[in-house]
Amino acid sequence: MYELRVRGEFEAAHQLVGYEGKCRRLHGHNWTVEAVVKGRELDRLGMVLDFKVLKAALTSVLDEFDHMYLNDLEPFASMNPTAENLARLIFERLSVSPIFDGISARLTAVKVFETSRSCVIYSPDD
Repeated sequence: MYELRVRGEFEAAHQLVGYEGKCRRLHGHNWTVEAVVKGRELDRLGMVLDFKVLKAALTSVLDEFDHMYLNDLEPFASMNPTAENLARLIFERLSVSPIFDGISARLTAVKVFETSRSCVIYSPDD
């Protein structure tokens, strides 16, 4: 089994409604997102999936959030824009990317860093 990892970044602000602490106030992060893909089969070039292709797909998903106030975005109309909710949302959007069509590799996890010391990892139940 091969495991590929690529990272992308975006900058965005948010606030956690109903939270008792500093994060209830408007603040921002330089978010880092890592996508994890696993696969057993290699293509004719010896790759599970081209890093360039995976990175472009991740960037396309992250562009929706870049330089935004996350609370204003439709997905967060009914939930707080926590790192946990963001990781699940990014996973759901990236996992249906056409880059996975016709290959055996699959997205297995998304890791979202709010800071260099704090992150959450989302992977669906199998």
